[in-house]
Amino acid sequence: MEPSQADPSSRVEQALKAVRALLFPVDGVLNGGRITFDSRGGELSSLSVRDAVAIREAARQGLRIAIVSGRDAEVYRPLLEELGVEDLYLSSGDPLQAYEAFREAHELTDDECAYIGDDIGDIAVLEKVGFPATPIDGADYLRNRVGYISGYEGGKGCVREIVELILMQQGKWPYIDRPETEE
Repeated sequence: MEPSQADPSSRVEQALKAVRALLFPVDGVLNGGRITFDSRGGELSSLSVRDAVAIREAARQGLRIAIVSGRDAEVYRPLLEELGVEDLYLSSGDPLQAYEAFREAHELTDDECAYIGDDIGDIAVLEKVGFPATPIDGADYLRNRVGYISGYEGGKGCVREIVELILMQQGKWPYIDRPETEE
């Protein structure tokens, strides 16, 4: 999805309808860019409960979720697997390589993928996917490279917002009232 000034809402809606998979990194998006260590130097994992609920619901509704990390973030594996995430690239080194491997493994087109990125390591993936997004606290220079800027910070509801947008646009977010259709 190329950023555009012309009719942005219909372009966003069209891109959201095509999405079958959402990818995002641990650092900056899932954990809010903070890495916490215990007294022995072991990393602790945490994430927003709102984001966790959305990840679980996305998996339940058939939206494939993939998590990437350029560093060793294996500490997140048990938590993410419990939420239903099957595609974890937690020591991938390069987000673009992880994205390409994921896309090919699931026979997805770029237009069927959404990506939330927050920093320079995400640019290559953001330029390829059909729905590129960034948290409101993502690096400033990403704002001209994405089709959507979340109203939430990474680690504080950004994933939830994007999941809701995708599932609502596709009529799969079960927690809103829909007008009844006449038969």
